[in-house]
Amino acid sequence: MAGPSSELSIKEKANLLYRGEALAPMVRASTTPLRVLALKYGADFVYTEEIVDRSLIESTRFVNEEMGTVDYNKDLAKFSEKKRKQILNGDVPPLLLRIDPKVERGKLVCQIGSGEPELASEAALKVCQDVDAIDINMGCPKKFSVSGGMGSALLSDKKRACAVVRAVCDVMHPKGLPVSAKIRLLSDVDSTIDFLSGLIEAGANAVAVHGRQRHDNPIYPADWESLRKVVIVFKQKFPNIPILVNGDFYTRDEFDEFRRTTGADGVLLARPALYNTSIFRKPEKTDSQTTPDFGYQSKLLLDKAKVVQDYLHEAVRYGVHYKNTKYVLCEFMSNRRMPIPRTPYLPQIYSAGQTVAKVCNCHSMDAICKLWGLDELVADLCRSSKEQSDPHKYLDSYFLNHENEKPGSDVIDKVKQESPLAKRPKVEAESEMTVA
Repeated sequence: MAGPSSELSIKEKANLLYRGEALAPMVRASTTPLRVLALKYGADFVYTEEIVDRSLIESTRFVNEEMGTVDYNKDLAKFSEKKRKQILNGDVPPLLLRIDPKVERGKLVCQIGSGEPELASEAALKVCQDVDAIDINMGCPKKFSVSGGMGSALLSDKKRACAVVRAVCDVMHPKGLPVSAKIRLLSDVDSTIDFLSGLIEAGANAVAVHGRQRHDNPIYPADWESLRKVVIVFKQKFPNIPILVNGDFYTRDEFDEFRRTTGADGVLLARPALYNTSIFRKPEKTDSQTTPDFGYQSKLLLDKAKVVQDYLHEAVRYGVHYKNTKYVLCEFMSNRRMPIPRTPYLPQIYSAGQTVAKVCNCHSMDAICKLWGLDELVADLCRSSKEQSDPHKYLDSYFLNHENEKPGSDVIDKVKQESPLAKRPKVEAESEMTVA
């Protein structure tokens, strides 16, 4: 995907791309509709969800002229006959990655999950013509990733992590594409800086750091203090290499201040973007001396129901399977992985009474659209869209049962007491909790 900066150096491209606010890579969520919506709201760039190297290597590239996209479809020959019958929807193969070059050109980072240099470089070569940079996932703590030697498993094997980065750089740099890596905090600041230094020496053009360690529970706030120290030391050592931060930046005030006080080049928004994707909406430049409030009640934020409706328009436009749409909407509407101290400030209230249970009770895209008052969308768009088959397994209980899995009151009290949010001025907390 040759962007407007095609004649710039790799370093210049990295410094232009890895800057500002971006949609973070999230499995099953950072697909075309959410990426496009984030960009329309104001995101500076976006990441794909993590795509495993072998899946990308074995995929088939297809120019979808009807939809105006470039599709990477899974190879049905890799599935058993029984599985092929289960997932096949007419003549539409299961989708791995869909890219809209008209919207995403110059702003798309493809994140690859890999633990082997040869596979990582082959996967990067497979997709490089349609993206603007390659990112290596070194932060995912999920079993499917770690068990394959990918994700956060690489944090305990610096030599292999650097070998993966070096291999990808060897094939991407000649094609003019920057390479980055996203990691988590290690046991201390020095260890984190040492690991990041190894990645830079291996050729990485940018890095991103999530403010949690591999085994940290998401109900505890991210460790901004350690993250702050890492960024400051990194910028002192590598002043011309972009470093991005990730982890619990739920308001523009928070990530703007963090960037201003540390020198971080950008922020990746994951859960905050799922809670309200309009967090990417930017303020207009003004000569006013007053400082606007861009906190929980920021005037830039759209009503959440409006955000859901905007997302549904994109989901229908790109033919997303209704089960994946349900999954993303439930992520929008659930606080199940939100740090406990944040939940009073981020309510899940919808004017028409929509709930996770009602979304889970929908068994078609038509039903989902009608639940959100989009009958016209059903009539105008659903009939003309070809719903892409999706081989993933989605369980409604994943969201419906989370109430029963909440930590006990003693744990909740402990998390609240230890949270930096507990030290905020009382008047601020009280005003923020009035959000409806």
